[in-house]
Amino acid sequence: MSTILITGASSGIGKATALRFQSEGWNVIATMRDPSVSDLGELDNVLVTWLDVTEPASITEAIHAGTDRFGSIDVLLNNAGYGAYGPLEAFSTDRIRRQFDTNVIGLLEVTKAVLPQMRARRAGTIVNISSIGGQITLPLGTLYHGTKFAVEGLSEALHYELEPLGIRVRIVEPGMIRTDFGGRSFDFAMGEDLTDYAPTAAAMGRLFGRLASNPSAPELVADVIWQAVTVPGDQLRFRAGSDAIDLLDRRKTQDDATFIGGIKALMNE
Repeated sequence: MSTILITGASSGIGKATALRFQSEGWNVIATMRDPSVSDLGELDNVLVTWLDVTEPASITEAIHAGTDRFGSIDVLLNNAGYGAYGPLEAFSTDRIRRQFDTNVIGLLEVTKAVLPQMRARRAGTIVNISSIGGQITLPLGTLYHGTKFAVEGLSEALHYELEPLGIRVRIVEPGMIRTDFGGRSFDFAMGEDLTDYAPTAAAMGRLFGRLASNPSAPELVADVIWQAVTVPGDQLRFRAGSDAIDLLDRRKTQDDATFIGGIKALMNE
C-alpha cells in the first residue's frame, strides 16, 4: 500500500487530498500545526501528526512517526502555506521572513527531509502546490507572488535534478478555491500612514472579489493532485480550475502590456 505525506492537512486542499487518497486505499500521513483540530485520525490508515514547516524538529518527528507507522513515504505533497498581501512598506522584516519561511524555506526543508529515502529506493513523487499566483501577479502581492514564483522555479529545477534518480516532481497551480485563504491563511497589512496606497487597495479588493466570485471546490484540486501523482509521463505542471486554465493561457499568449493592461482594466471596473 502506498503512502502520502501531506503538509497543511487540517483544512482546504490538504484535508480534501487526504480524504481522496484515503478513499483510494492509500496510507495518509496528515500533518498540521494543531492536530487537535482534525477528525482525519478517525479514518483507517490515516496518521494525524504535528508538523510546522518553520520548525525543523517537527519535520523530523513527523517523518519518523509516519515511517514508523507505514514504512516508506512514496509521495510528498507540499501544501502548507498562506498569502501575505499589502504594500511592501507595511510589512516588518519579521513578517516578510515569515512569508518566505513558510511558503519557500519550509517547503524546501520538508523536501530535503524526505528525499534520502526516495533516493535510496530510486522512486517517489513530490507535488508542490503553487498557484495561478506563481505565473501571474495581482496588486499588493509582492510577498505572496514572490514565494509562489519561487516555488515554480525551484520545482522546475528539482525536476531536472531528481528525474535521473527516479523521483518525479509535479507542480499544481490552483485558481481561486473555496478555502479559508481569505481568513486565517491570509495576512493583510496596511499602515495608517500609508494612505497613498489606499486607492490601489480598494481596487485590489474589487478585483479579488470578481476573481473569487465563483471559486472551485478543494475537492477539484484534490482530483488534480491525484492525477499528478498517478498519471504516467513527465508532465510538470497541472492546472486546477477553469479560471486557472483561462488566466494562465492568457498569460502565456499575451505580452506583458496586454495582460497587465487587462488586470488593470478589471481593477477599474
